[in-house]
Amino acid sequence: MIAAHCSKISSKKNANPPATSEKPPHQNPVSLNPARLNAALDTTRQALLAERNAAGHWTGELSSSALATATAVVALQQVQANTDGDHTTYIEGGLKWLAAHANPDGGWGDSTKSKSNISTTTLCWAAFADAPEKYAASVAASEVWLTKSAGGTTPEKLAPAIVRRYGKDRTFSIPILTHCALAGKVDWADVRPLPFELAALPQNWFGAMRLPVVSYALPALIAIGQCRHHHRPTWNPITRILRNFTRKKTLRVLEKIQPPNGGFLEATPLTSFVTMSLAGSGLANHPVAQKGVEFLKASARADGSWPIDTNLATWVTTLAVNALGPLENALPSDERAPIREWLLAQQYREVHPYTLAAPGGWAWTPLPGGVPDADDTPGALLALKNLGDITDATREAARLGCAWLLDLQNRDGGIPTFCRGWTNLPFDRSSPDLTAHTLRAWLAWRDELPELQTRIDKAFARAARFLAQSEGTGMDGWAPLWFGNQHAPDEINWTYGTAKVLLALNEPAQQALPGGALRVTRGKNALLEMQRADGAWGGFKGSEPSIEETALALEALAGVRENDIDAQAKLETARDRGALWLVEKVENGEWTEPSPIGFYFAKLWYFEKLYPMIATVAALSRLR
Repeated sequence: MIAAHCSKISSKKNANPPATSEKPPHQNPVSLNPARLNAALDTTRQALLAERNAAGHWTGELSSSALATATAVVALQQVQANTDGDHTTYIEGGLKWLAAHANPDGGWGDSTKSKSNISTTTLCWAAFADAPEKYAASVAASEVWLTKSAGGTTPEKLAPAIVRRYGKDRTFSIPILTHCALAGKVDWADVRPLPFELAALPQNWFGAMRLPVVSYALPALIAIGQCRHHHRPTWNPITRILRNFTRKKTLRVLEKIQPPNGGFLEATPLTSFVTMSLAGSGLANHPVAQKGVEFLKASARADGSWPIDTNLATWVTTLAVNALGPLENALPSDERAPIREWLLAQQYREVHPYTLAAPGGWAWTPLPGGVPDADDTPGALLALKNLGDITDATREAARLGCAWLLDLQNRDGGIPTFCRGWTNLPFDRSSPDLTAHTLRAWLAWRDELPELQTRIDKAFARAARFLAQSEGTGMDGWAPLWFGNQHAPDEINWTYGTAKVLLALNEPAQQALPGGALRVTRGKNALLEMQRADGAWGGFKGSEPSIEETALALEALAGVRENDIDAQAKLETARDRGALWLVEKVENGEWTEPSPIGFYFAKLWYFEKLYPMIATVAALSRLR
């Protein structure tokens, strides 16, 4: 119970008070044959458990990425052109994969299930700049696509089209144009300069300076900024002197923040942009560039492609644990212990050298390129609570994690991804889904952490107000940050965002806040409005369905109870229809088919093998 900041809502204040969390004794939330539902749950649960690795947790498998492959190819081309190294095998493997995985329209999408887009198609087209004649057909087809989409392939047409896609966020438009300039496809005048000299200042000043890139893009700021300065120095003599003066110092900063394995954020595109920029400005033999090359070679796949990131092992492990339901039914104690110890070992216990994040958070991966963030941290906290057997070590980890999230909370009450108060750009401002995830983690551990209860109560109330104020217009619900839907006109996945927020809104402590029950009703109604005639969900009203989106909606709706008989009947009918659709997908084997709903930084799409499996298990566990 949130004591200091929760008020009970009487029937006089609210005609539809929050119902109890207990199921009505006469009503199963799913009227589907219970034996059929149980069989589907057993099938999916066993399949998910079978995906564990030898150490007992989950690794998952990210989709191969045309975008990542194109950037890796150009990075290796630039290094090979400026050193004695021979990377032909990797370059040729990447080009061959790209040629084989173009879309029928001649363009490329970020993943093999993504629609063609101007960013990825431009990057792939530029990667073939010096390719053998055997790829002429691929080049010609991509030029047809670019001409239709951007009006042509000249710098005058292409550069403005790239800039328009990203607006004021230069995090990705400038790297794309740098990639193209190095390949000889646009002029350096088309690449806007980046103030890399600012990286010579103390890093804790960056938030106050409100840099035109998001917090995680510091390596690109330095390397791409230097590359552009190398090829087209500013006309301003004072700025030119300053940039020349700070070049070595900012390179030392870049070297300091590079992970031991060379991969910035474990991200192929970011590491590639840094590597190609250094190589293209006379620094191909610089230690950062050489470590970048080693990372790219180590992360190349046997088929010649690269994923957008190495893995999401920590993220998918916490998702899997939290999806399985009561773990005594799914995981024996001796199988839970290795997962618990592994998660505890992933918590950052020192200040992160990259973002200067305080100790206490978790990243999406155990690999050295990870950075603590506000989606993986609450996920880990919830998983540790669900794993049970709370020891002093687990409680201390939870205390650090909850405090880390408390310190991250923005002034608007919401939770950002990496850094508090950096910029107004999407990946650094407060997000409803991250805020909702954090609320659930705080509530899970509140009673175990008396020393943090007062802070949690205050932060909880502020976060709930943020959720109330961040709802979309009409029946939209809430927009997420790290997930989208490529078919939506605005690429927003309203189903994902609303489902994640509804899970938090349905917590009794939130319902006890003024307006809390109304927020639950609005979230529920938004999801029901987006349900398709066949019972499934896509990312928005009228969209094509997916396993992930249907399961996410069902998981969130499974816990909602209405006091009004008609409203409850409508809700149960919707759940029945959705559950039937999902169970049929399990029975015909289609439930493991992933969709590209993952949204990496800068509008980059991916899919993950385990997402549909985890989401299905979570939904069926809650429905049963």
